[in-house]
Amino acid sequence: MSTTKFELQRNSFGKLVLTNDANEIFEDVMPVRAFPIQSPLEGISMVLTDGREVAWIDRLTDLSDGTRQLVLEELEGREFMPEIQRINNVSSFALPCTWFVSTDRGETEFVLRGDEDIRRIGATSLLVTDNHGIQFLIRDIFDIDRHSRKILDRFL
Repeated sequence: MSTTKFELQRNSFGKLVLTNDANEIFEDVMPVRAFPIQSPLEGISMVLTDGREVAWIDRLTDLSDGTRQLVLEELEGREFMPEIQRINNVSSFALPCTWFVSTDRGETEFVLRGDEDIRRIGATSLLVTDNHGIQFLIRDIFDIDRHSRKILDRFL
């Protein structure tokens, strides 16, 4: 499948409007990643609110700068998944416990309720869900620092 040719702009209400090659206009479209963790910049579907796909993006790099920026802004507004870069400390190795972490969005702390709140995604990625349902991503358990890895090993 190849990237569908289209134009994208925001209307006066801030919603995305897509115009395809056949000059069909679709209001209130949303980008949805096919593989948000493994390939976040590839395989993006532009869908209507009823879920119907109106365009496909193989790679964000295939788009013009303006269109790519609109898609990224919309994705960032809809998705919130901080990436853990370092586990600074934990309150206890017994559950529930509080994790003190550094993420790509700053320092934070959250409560981990149980072992089931740490899920493997692929061979090297983890998804950690806090007590409020917020998901934190550890993209590669082998790339984090030694201190973080040591703490993480106690929970895996």
